[in-house]
Amino acid sequence: MSAPPLVDIGINLAHDSFDADRDAVLARARRAGLVHLVVTGSSVASSAAAAALAAAEPGFLSATAGVHPHHALELDERALERLRSLAADPAVVAIGECGLDYFRDYSPRPAQRAAFERQLALAIETGKPLFLHQRDAHADFVAALRACGARLPRAVAHCFTGTRAEAEEYLALGLAIGITGWICDERRGRHLVEVVRAIPAERLMLETDGPYLLPRTLRPKPATRRNEPMYLAEVCRAVAEARGESVAALALATSRTAARFFGLELAALDR
Repeated sequence: MSAPPLVDIGINLAHDSFDADRDAVLARARRAGLVHLVVTGSSVASSAAAAALAAAEPGFLSATAGVHPHHALELDERALERLRSLAADPAVVAIGECGLDYFRDYSPRPAQRAAFERQLALAIETGKPLFLHQRDAHADFVAALRACGARLPRAVAHCFTGTRAEAEEYLALGLAIGITGWICDERRGRHLVEVVRAIPAERLMLETDGPYLLPRTLRPKPATRRNEPMYLAEVCRAVAEARGESVAALALATSRTAARFFGLELAALDR
């Protein structure tokens, strides 16, 4: 039996931990049933690298272009113009990763908010969906989204780790929600079992966020802690179990949601 078709909506494939074996990573992803990967851009440089990777694997890879809040000070006028240029590339299917991160505070909070607002405006200008990051900044994050009003494009709260109340607030704003291997972490992710039950199928997507967040439930345990797209099947298994659905049904539903959200044409989902 072939593996169910999966779409990984968030993989940091331009990360240097993949430099030595990126082609092998993609080959393993295909064997594991992955039909598409969205490569995350988190700085101007990584966004350009993500777009280049997507251009080299059309149909299998797409990219996002954005500046993570950790790099907020990078987003001057020149950098913003570069993002605008990248956003014009058909391989770039979303603006982001962008948002707010008050957990690490690697950038001053006013700079984070300014960079976020600029990228919200860029998404509105280009009509591209938003790939969003939020950690310990829920109130300011929601306020920025609400300020966009009816102009807010499609948006996904990537790598959601928050509470059910936060998820419901995002859903009320029209956001989709991306779930990672955080749900497989018995120490800090068990609350997501309840959260994922409350997410409508048409708003739920799956991601690895590799090389980060290797699912702790993988057996046998991998030799390294690097996460990669082939392990998305384990995230799918955990979410399906939480929702009381079959793995095959959840894989198909989340992949179809991702295809609609990012505007992907994936023949594998019509078989």
